[in-house]
Amino acid sequence: MRNHIAQIKEELGQKLSTVSALDGIQVIESSFKKTIKELFTEMKGLSPEEKREAGQLINDLKNHFEAKFKEMREAAASGAKTEVTLDLSIASQEFVRGKIHPLIRVGKMMEDVYKEMGFSIAYGPEIEREKYNYEMLNMPYYHPARDMQDTFYLNYPSILLRSHTSCVQIRYMLTHKPPFMIVSPGVVYRVDEIDPQHTPCFYQIEGLVVGEGINLANLKWAMTESVKRIFGETLKVRFSPCYYPYTEPSAAVDMSCIMCGGKGCRTCKDTGWMRVAGAGMVHPNVFEAVGYSRDTVGFAFGWGLNRLPMLYFKIAEMRKLFENEISLWEQL
Repeated sequence: MRNHIAQIKEELGQKLSTVSALDGIQVIESSFKKTIKELFTEMKGLSPEEKREAGQLINDLKNHFEAKFKEMREAAASGAKTEVTLDLSIASQEFVRGKIHPLIRVGKMMEDVYKEMGFSIAYGPEIEREKYNYEMLNMPYYHPARDMQDTFYLNYPSILLRSHTSCVQIRYMLTHKPPFMIVSPGVVYRVDEIDPQHTPCFYQIEGLVVGEGINLANLKWAMTESVKRIFGETLKVRFSPCYYPYTEPSAAVDMSCIMCGGKGCRTCKDTGWMRVAGAGMVHPNVFEAVGYSRDTVGFAFGWGLNRLPMLYFKIAEMRKLFENEISLWEQL
């Protein structure tokens, strides 16, 4: 932990050396407060002796930069201009074109991969009905699985912000008959605490394949093939038993952590793997809810799209995708 704290101190010092405006100082200070909170959280797993040492180091770090922030704020405030002038004779600066956000870039790459595999793209509303988001996906009001996807209600209990794009699949099946292959990208919402791998608003791309003779072998090929087309043939993919109320059997899909080469790091929580998708054979109750026969077969999958740019561009924390660090976008 000593090395981690030293690294934070060095990186923060470099950031502060590049800003002088009050707004920039405040943004860095806000991010620093979150970092301190995370460091104290990480102390919970340490031994008593390690806690004492880590606590002292964290407090030293906190005190050092709080004094630095105060000094820089005062300097910025005293140096601020009291009068703003506008000279219309000055030539305007050349327009600088921006870059496509990493999330959008990887999302389009995923869409292109699935189009090449024969999938169609389906879209749906972000403000959704409870019956499409939960009930028709085998999650009645009393089902404990709803706690796993607790979301934000606009008109409780019937209108909410969708917690996944699976509801797009429900809407699609209500108006289409098999066979078909679709993927549904979009924004989803859940009451998640912000940490290196979670945010309350994130992106998903879910897929649904329904047709005669569809089986787990087809599912495994589709998931493995899409990973290898994006990240390369050498990347490892593993499937492990998991639970989802709308699929049975279900599997969690992990890919080897590109940040550490599978050795274990802070991003993958020292496991060497990052969970990026869930999948399984569609539950008969879901088919029955949309008016299909219970004998209908198909598979579904869902990617946590926010994690894929982390791996593709080797970004250590998901929060970096939302912090508008221009220097980071210029490197990608």
